[in-house]
Amino acid sequence: MLESELYNELEFFKFTNSTFFIKSSSSFLLHIPSNNSLTLPSDSLSSSSAPLRIHRRRQKHVDSEIRRRFADLLSISLSVKDTAADSSDGFSGDSTQLLGQNGDPNSDIVRVSEQLEEAKEEVKLKNYGAFNTTKHLWAGAFSAMVSRTFVAPLERLKLEYIVRHEQKDLFELIQTIAAKQGIKGFWKGNFVNILRTAPFKAINFYAYDTYRNNLCKLSGNEEATNFERFVAGAAAGITATLLCLPMDTIRTIMVAPGGEALGGVIGTCRHMIQTEGFFSLYKGLVPSLVAMAPSGAVFYGVYDILKAAYLHSPKGKKRTENMKMQGDLNALDQLELGTVRTLLYGAIAGACSEAATYPFEVVRRQLQMQVRETKLNAVATCVKIVEHGGVPALYAGLVPSLLQVLPSAAISYFVYEFMKVVLKVDS
Repeated sequence: MLESELYNELEFFKFTNSTFFIKSSSSFLLHIPSNNSLTLPSDSLSSSSAPLRIHRRRQKHVDSEIRRRFADLLSISLSVKDTAADSSDGFSGDSTQLLGQNGDPNSDIVRVSEQLEEAKEEVKLKNYGAFNTTKHLWAGAFSAMVSRTFVAPLERLKLEYIVRHEQKDLFELIQTIAAKQGIKGFWKGNFVNILRTAPFKAINFYAYDTYRNNLCKLSGNEEATNFERFVAGAAAGITATLLCLPMDTIRTIMVAPGGEALGGVIGTCRHMIQTEGFFSLYKGLVPSLVAMAPSGAVFYGVYDILKAAYLHSPKGKKRTENMKMQGDLNALDQLELGTVRTLLYGAIAGACSEAATYPFEVVRRQLQMQVRETKLNAVATCVKIVEHGGVPALYAGLVPSLLQVLPSAAISYFVYEFMKVVLKVDS
């Protein structure tokens, strides 16, 4: 009789409370006090003609048997929703019905559940952070690809003046390149340039936003100060230079006289390592760092200052409010500064950066061209340049460089801001 009643009790308990059992080394059934007996109705018990005391004794035996047989099982209560409006069998099990006093939030089962939820949230945050970082880097890389391809002819003219010491005027040099190499000659070395600038810009943009946000957290400010913007820009430039200088050195050697015979990127890299060692790829590191620190500070700092000034102006605030009110907007309309102002501020930032640091660029290129036997340090190289051509020699190729930087910086910032909107980058 006890076995039958026990079976009925378990079946009722199983289906009424939506419960299933999982093997465990411990069970919170043990936490249920003995005076909280499960008063589960049973047809056999309710229909019994025995006296009330016999009924209670039998019920007590059933409860004891449930505890004995399933003391090593962990019961997990499931909440089941009624999915059909016309269903009369729908129900929702409540864990407190099963746990009784164990519904205390300090209990082991609740604490484990909370820890699992916290772990899930941490995993979600890590996955989101990694995904957002990837999108952020791609936004910067894509901006470099577009801008560099667009201004590759101007980049080629600049290198002709710096590396080959070209004395022809700008229009004569254009005619010479077109006559000897055709239109493709203006894009010579562009693929290598993209391989260099894409990761460089990606790291630069991402590092700047990261450093600026961290500086804001350290200072406790809601918005970065101008000093913090310049510091973040300088740190971003140094970071990107350390990681990407080898590709820049290889590209410079390829464009230099005799570079065609080295056999492309891999051939040039192999030749430099075999003849001068691995660290030859970091020729000009010191002047590069000296140049990129102020260059990054000016480039990112000036743009961010101009952007912040506009967004805090009445016109900027009105534009921001209109964007929020209109709701669904295309990517171009979601640009905080708008298309024209983004291009303009990017061009201004690029021009300021290039003019402030161009002499370092000239010295760096000359250091990259030197061989070990006649290698000079940065200061000696600078003195040598001035001795041969005077101070203006430090600005050789500045005009074509500015012509290249203005559209390059403008397009770079525009594409970067546009891609952040398209990719939904949280910066």
